[in-house]
Amino acid sequence: MDIGLQIIFASYGWEDMSDDEVYKLEIDMAKEAEALGFDTVWPTEHHFFDYSFCPDNLQLLSYLAGCTSKIDLGTAAVILPWNDPLRVAEKVAMLDQVSGGRVRFGVGRGLSQREFAPFRGIEMEESRTRFDEASLMIVNALESGFIEGEGPHYPQPRAEIRPRPHRSFAERLYAVANSADSVAACAKMGARMIMFSEAHWERRLPSIERHRQLFREQHGTEAPPVLTADFTFCHEDGAYAQDVAEEAMTTYLQSLLEHYDLMGTHLDEMPGYQGYGKQAEKLRAVGFEKYVDGFLAANSYGTPEQMLEKFRTRWDTIGPFELATCFRYGGMKTENVRSSMQLFAEKVMPELRSWG
Repeated sequence: MDIGLQIIFASYGWEDMSDDEVYKLEIDMAKEAEALGFDTVWPTEHHFFDYSFCPDNLQLLSYLAGCTSKIDLGTAAVILPWNDPLRVAEKVAMLDQVSGGRVRFGVGRGLSQREFAPFRGIEMEESRTRFDEASLMIVNALESGFIEGEGPHYPQPRAEIRPRPHRSFAERLYAVANSADSVAACAKMGARMIMFSEAHWERRLPSIERHRQLFREQHGTEAPPVLTADFTFCHEDGAYAQDVAEEAMTTYLQSLLEHYDLMGTHLDEMPGYQGYGKQAEKLRAVGFEKYVDGFLAANSYGTPEQMLEKFRTRWDTIGPFELATCFRYGGMKTENVRSSMQLFAEKVMPELRSWG
């Protein structure tokens, strides 16, 4: 199994933590991840707020490329409506060149209305069409060495991408796919799914199977395993692990609901987001506590043995998967973050790798 570290650069939940402290902690974790044997480091792209602030994950990964030698460098994700396709293709290709082919390119389209608002001329209602147009332009550019487009959002004269990527991205494409239309877009671009662990995996299986079907139809081969992104906490004392995880995940979910306004009604009729509108309606009906319960059930925490049991259940439910683990979130104490990451690497990762 491929196992990565997700870093989100958040300050929500920590009292009086400076941006300097956040960045030092997360960057130190990324460096340590290589020494501990993680396969990939996955920074997010988010802007403006303490929920998460990493406005250019490709720039961050360029720094980490010079601090590391083996670990892969993944974007989880580049939010395409907020970025020009030509510049994304150039930056991805250049990062792949200077890192010796260590880039994994993950993309998304954004969900937060308050993040979209400051981007002049980019309407959230256009995110679906912008993503669909930009994603294929960039994928084609990374393979062919030339970018061009005739779409309404990105009319792009043919231009050459130099430097070329170190190697083909055919097996290194990822896309966030939490809605039906994103599943279809992910399959069309030949990407692996990125799915966040936010609901029982039995409920996610139909989307995964749909991606497999579309991928097979469009590319004539089996889809690669889904990348599942977890919030985690590992400790030898199961009761302590549960207490810490519940507190941190509850705090994180408070920031998530605030950032995305997931109980609001603004997504009900927004083009490309009606599926999220239906989810918001269900969330309003069940309430925050039930949402926390579902989130805790989907994510991984506990003793090493408890975590392995949970991962085995997921494997049996959805089949082989890749894993991105987030250890720092929701105001968790730094000593807990570090000890959890180290214990996970020592006692959970070796067993997961033996699964294939």
